[in-house]
Amino acid sequence: MDIPDDLLELERAAWAEIQAGQLTPNTAAAVQARITEVAAETGADRYKLEMAVKKAVRHPES
Repeated sequence: MDIPDDLLELERAAWAEIQAGQLTPNTAAAVQARITEVAAETGADRYKLEMAVKKAVRHPES
């Protein structure tokens, strides 16, 4: 699945905040909004897109 770089950067920021125990509602909302936009633009399944983004950021070796 082709994931836009800006979406990956948003998820990286969110993941860093999660790991620091400081995830903000604004960061979480920004990631979710961009996932929704990309899914609508590409016709991708939103759930599968979100899982692919998380996997790419949190488990890049797999």
